[in-house]
Amino acid sequence: MKVVIAVDSFKGSLSSLELGQLIENGIKKIYENAEVKKVPVADGGEGTVDALVEGTKGQFVDVKVHDPFMRLIDAKYGIMGNNVAVIEMAEASGLPLLKPEERDLRKATTYGTGELIKDAIEKGCREFIIGIGGSATNDAGLGMMQALGYKFLDKDGELLGYGGEIMGKVAEIDSSGTMDGLNKCRFSVACDVDNPFYGPKGAAHVYSRQKGADDETVEYLDLSLQKLALTLKEKTGKDISDIPGAGAAGGLGGGFVAFLDGELKPGIDIILQEVGLAESIEGADFVITGEGRIDFQSVMGKAPMGVSKMSRDKGIPVIAIAGCVADDAGAMHDHGLDAFFSTINYPVSLEEAMNKERAGTFVEKNVEEIFRLIKVCEIKYKSR
Repeated sequence: MKVVIAVDSFKGSLSSLELGQLIENGIKKIYENAEVKKVPVADGGEGTVDALVEGTKGQFVDVKVHDPFMRLIDAKYGIMGNNVAVIEMAEASGLPLLKPEERDLRKATTYGTGELIKDAIEKGCREFIIGIGGSATNDAGLGMMQALGYKFLDKDGELLGYGGEIMGKVAEIDSSGTMDGLNKCRFSVACDVDNPFYGPKGAAHVYSRQKGADDETVEYLDLSLQKLALTLKEKTGKDISDIPGAGAAGGLGGGFVAFLDGELKPGIDIILQEVGLAESIEGADFVITGEGRIDFQSVMGKAPMGVSKMSRDKGIPVIAIAGCVADDAGAMHDHGLDAFFSTINYPVSLEEAMNKERAGTFVEKNVEEIFRLIKVCEIKYKSR
């Protein structure tokens, strides 16, 4: 029997790598000689760096960068075993780095995200996977590009500062000081929303209020994004105004396209391609997937959805495990997931359920029981 394990982390409890080992333990209690292949997966959000670096025997890199208000902080990113850099922009430019009373989108910058990219380029990376969820910014990536050597000037030729407040003032773009190697880099951007750059469904109107913006600031930022889009079209020849996903992370999605020819794709599609899941599941009898909670939202680009779709296309049965299975999780059955199971055996508090040791025991024991059932069915079928 061949089983492929491709499970996202149980956030705050068990990593993708830890879950893979626990599931393998459960399988081998019943099928001692089973071929078990563990493939780390994530959906491009929190945990992506850890899953890909640990699963490919890569390395973590610690670096000093600037937070959204240009304060020096410690951050990390990953370099996979194949020298692909994996970066979560929230490490340097994320909302959790700020206190609620500090949030100010006119001042907040993505400069630190650019510093993470710069460090990886200096270490020889030319391929990048960038997760852009959880931003505290709305500067369309201008700060990121400043860290990479770009200069932005106003109509009087004066050098502009940082933050969302400079977007509408950009009149000239000076790329003469960009760092060596940048033009040879390729960026795959994990983007799971389709918002345009500006407008009623754009970056400012949809996302800026949760980052501290009031109505006046929302309108100011939206107008600034419109002005910047016109400037970028004039100076770069790229019209990013209506590109799906350009409005993600305060316009950072659009910034990646305009300045770095970034490719915006669903996070799970990028990850599954990078880890080679399609090749790994060839000849598999079962695929095991899952995440901390399975519900109707799992259909919307989460790891189990991507794994299920790929496995279904190859006719391989898919079983999912989760710490919690919601009442509406049945929607997953229409998208390639054959069965799902909660790992919780009896009533416990959320704190107890997320305890690493307790959660690990639940996972291993329930996987063992699942494969006991599979073996019973196998024996019954063979006896006919």
